[in-house]
Amino acid sequence: MALFKRRTVGKPGEWYYCLVHQKVEEGPECPAKDRFGPYPNRQEAEHAMATARERNLEWETDPRWHDASKSGPDGTEGEGSPGGR
Repeated sequence: MALFKRRTVGKPGEWYYCLVHQKVEEGPECPAKDRFGPYPNRQEAEHAMATARERNLEWETDPRWHDASKSGPDGTEGEGSPGGR
């Protein structure tokens, strides 16, 4: 038996979505590496995966990350681009 139990960091009233158990929890029950949050309310925590998908899609389609001058017509890096050596 451990003398000191490692406590998760957080406060009651903060909501998290546990990626391992795929459930919403108030105050963290699981380690930080296994959860999204904190969220201000249960409803936002329940939609954590949808929010992550939406944000990923926004980042993947953000023109600032897809500079046309660095890639060829097929979207791959060409010989003239820094990464196409």
